[in-house]
Amino acid sequence: MTNKASVDELIQLIVREPSAGSTCSSSLAQGPWEFDTATPNYGPGASSEDVIPASSPIQGVLPDEYKTASVEELHERIVAAKQTLGDSVIILGHFYQRDEIVVHADYLGDSFQLAKAAQAHPDAKAIVFCGVHFMAETADILSTPEQVVILPNLAAGCSMADMADIDSVNECWEQLEEIYGTEVDESGRVPIIPVTYMNSSAALKSFCGEHGGIVCTSSNAETVLKWAFERGQRVLFFPDQHLGRNTAKAMGIPLENMPMWQGRKPLGGNDEQTLKDAQVILWNGFCSVHKRFNVAQIEKARIDFPGVRVIVHPECPMPVVDAADEYGSTDYIRKAIAAATEPTTFAIGTEVNMVQRLAAQYPQHTIFCLDPVVCPCSTMYRIHPGYLAWVLESLIAGNVVNQISVDEQVAQNARVALERMLAAKPL
Repeated sequence: MTNKASVDELIQLIVREPSAGSTCSSSLAQGPWEFDTATPNYGPGASSEDVIPASSPIQGVLPDEYKTASVEELHERIVAAKQTLGDSVIILGHFYQRDEIVVHADYLGDSFQLAKAAQAHPDAKAIVFCGVHFMAETADILSTPEQVVILPNLAAGCSMADMADIDSVNECWEQLEEIYGTEVDESGRVPIIPVTYMNSSAALKSFCGEHGGIVCTSSNAETVLKWAFERGQRVLFFPDQHLGRNTAKAMGIPLENMPMWQGRKPLGGNDEQTLKDAQVILWNGFCSVHKRFNVAQIEKARIDFPGVRVIVHPECPMPVVDAADEYGSTDYIRKAIAAATEPTTFAIGTEVNMVQRLAAQYPQHTIFCLDPVVCPCSTMYRIHPGYLAWVLESLIAGNVVNQISVDEQVAQNARVALERMLAAKPL
């Protein structure tokens, strides 16, 4: 494997030479339309631990012309469609998208950057979001009523986002209110403030807006937690336990004051005194991609490449973050590599599409993914050029397909929480 190999090439290698013990499915080499019209699922290569809600969107049938077109033909059709549509459409692409999508993105970034980009173009008639469902929801909330937001593949969801649902969070909140009451302390702080990670549904963002809370991203999580503690005695953080734990620990909060809340268990599986002593209550959610990284991979990288610089994403488990040299958001990782003035060996703990792209972009460095089993985020990977060509050419024909529209009652409170997030600029 070379640093410059694309993820698609690596998946083809898995198809030809299956690796014993590999958890990456060779079915990823097929078009996502082979899986999109079936019962809701996260796609090949997804963790068997991830149980998708039955209510998750299912993508309709993609016309055959987009399934059978070559990569080159799809590229040419997307380029031509963009030229025809001009400034009436902007395409937002997440760092984790495949290269064949990234090349067409007007803006490439993490969830924080793309949220700002969605808000910064009120004149565009359509926003095509090449990411996953919760990101498109956020773009719809922040865009103007006249704009439409399109997700090229409705089946591109997020297992982490699905680990916290509005009914479970409401049930949790009711139990916590019974314990904490509603009285403010001498500093005027309420008993608890809800904080949701960007990787959550619009309903949970709305919950935070309604209850004095806020949204965070991996870029500004520490800033957001400081904001929350200025207003509340405790924080309920969902859905990603690892981002919450790693951020709070770096702020000096003891682990014993960060109990885990397990949905649908009385008091989340805790006793009342533990919750009274808590400073941060962590939801039992995680990212399946970042959960794959472990300390043994870091130890091996240090043996194989003495002097290696290990940078991981804060969605990784705490022992991995502790064993790394640095941790930070996808944008932090990108900037750290860009700023390296001398040839350096980087071992990166985040989604492989981004790692491989950085390796190709900075050939003076040796850059590789900590996880030796190559497997991209299965849901991000469902945004295929065939779907992008289809939604763009549909717009030219006057048809809006795959529109993401958040109910205005939900959007109103979600917008409050998101505006607070956008004001909480990363440190």
